[in-house]
Parts: sequence; structure tokens; C-alpha cells
Amino acid sequence: MTSPLVELRNISIAFGGIKAVDHVTIDLHPGEVVGLLGHNGAGKSTLIKCLSGAYQADAGEVFIDGEKVEIKNPRDARALNIETIYQTLALADNLDAASNLFLGRELITSMGFVDDAVMEAETRKIMGRLNPNFRKFKEPVKALSGGQRQSVAIARAVYFNARILIMDEPTAALGPQETQMVAELIQELKAQGLGIFLIEHDIHNVMKLCDRASVMKNGQLVGTVNVNDVTDEDILGMIILGKMPDRAR
Repeated sequence: MTSPLVELRNISIAFGGIKAVDHVTIDLHPGEVVGLLGHNGAGKSTLIKCLSGAYQADAGEVFIDGEKVEIKNPRDARALNIETIYQTLALADNLDAASNLFLGRELITSMGFVDDAVMEAETRKIMGRLNPNFRKFKEPVKALSGGQRQSVAIARAVYFNARILIMDEPTAALGPQETQMVAELIQELKAQGLGIFLIEHDIHNVMKLCDRASVMKNGQLVGTVNVNDVTDEDILGMIILGKMPDRAR
């Protein structure tokens, strides 16, 4: 297997004396999706926020392409081509897809004006790669379906050269058709060599979308398994009982 794209090594972080994450080590390879599962409060979101720059770990190290890096804030993460797509998507509802794609990073003409035409052309190009069925380029994103909004958020990350993508429950509150659209987007990103951490509560989505699954309980890593080697019940047991399935030991 290729060397890890990302390695979180012995990460620990505490809030008010309570260890939210306790010496957790996980990794991610190019073209791989790793699902992070666990009950609310298990520590999965806190762990991944140490990679996105939202939190700073009290202890542990982060390696990108085998090199130790310092991630003190989201700007540091973006400079390392780490992009996060939160459940809220952070889209401006009243703006169209292109304006959202370039929000805060607008393209400017030589006269100093926002170059709407080039931004739309670039948006059509990236969408053609990710979601060829996307047509609503002129409408505000509030008029889009959940899956289409997810497409815009993913396109924004990919356009700005994300290599490592953190996705927080991307199919939550989506219907079957929309969920399938997001699944196809994830497959396309994998094919392009991106590494994806998928924070999920739905075991079926993890079995369908992920290559490996890492389960956390009470701030600690229960273990990481190849999804092809385990069943839904095995992963459920890891979440509830906090131990590895016999077949994966």
C-alpha cells in the first residue's frame, strides 16, 4: 500500500480535565475513504477538528506525506490542502453556485471588478467533472436540493486543490436519490486520488462508501477494520461494546 497521506499519531485533547481524545492514532491513504464512527461524545469530531485546525491537540503529532506538520488554525489546514465540509455546508443561500464556489476568493478582472463570467465558466468546468447533471448555475443555492448543495460545497473544496477532505455526515437528511448522488461524488473524488475522512453515524453508509472504518468510544480508539472483512453487526459491536470483533483480531 502507498505511504499514508495523513497520519494522526497519539492525539490527545482534554476539556476541563476530561479527555475528549485519548492517545488516538489513525491514518488515511490517497484514494481511500476512512469512516469515523462512535456514539455522540465518543471523540470522533474532536479528533478530526485537530486536523482541520478548529482545535489544537494537547499532545500527539500530525504527519502529511510522512512529514510532521503544525496545524494551529484552519488557515494552516487549508495551506496543507485539507478542506472540511461541515453538515451545515457554510453556503451563502442568496448567492449562486459560482459565487459560493469563490466566496472570499473571488476572481478579479484587470479593472478590479469581480469576474463573474470566468467564475461561472470555472464552476461549470469543475461541476462537469464532479456532477455532470448539475444545471442550476444561475439560481441561488437555497433553491437547490440537498445533494446539489453538497455538490457545490465539494466542488469548492476540490477546485482549491483539496487532497484531504473531511466530510461530516454528508448524507444526513438526504433522500435515497440524493444519497446516491453524494455516493457517486465520493467515488469520483476517490478516483482522483483524494483521501477522505467521513464522520458518520450510519453504519450502512460506512459499509457502502468506506474502505476502512475507525471506531471510537469514550475518547479512545476501539480499532480500525477493513469494511470488506467485517459485517454491520461487527461494527455495531465495536461501537456498543468497545472491542474489536473476533474475526478482525
